[in-house]
Amino acid sequence: MDTDDGTFMTISLADDSADRGSAALYTKQEDELFIMNCDIDGDLENQAEMEEKTRLINQVLELQHTLEDLSARVDAVKEENLKLKSENQVLGQYIENLMSASSVFQTTDTKSKRK
Repeated sequence: MDTDDGTFMTISLADDSADRGSAALYTKQEDELFIMNCDIDGDLENQAEMEEKTRLINQVLELQHTLEDLSARVDAVKEENLKLKSENQVLGQYIENLMSASSVFQTTDTKSKRK
């Protein structure tokens, strides 16, 4: 029977083994340990599977980040390439204008004038 505050309980120690088989008293902690021991094989397999899944997920995430970084780098290189092409066109035009304005680079037909 419980007391008024519910903290004490009287447990009958009579032998009820004829009705229920062998009687055994376990604490809650012992029950949990027993259950955990029974599930160790299953837990080890589940734990190994979970570790493998976690490892694979981490590897996939790392590869995704690497791919994102490489894609960003490719985009940056493309932009730099376009910028350099544009600068090269401007410089090429500038050099061409300088050459046409300079008398050093003018084509002269001196042989035909001498004859």
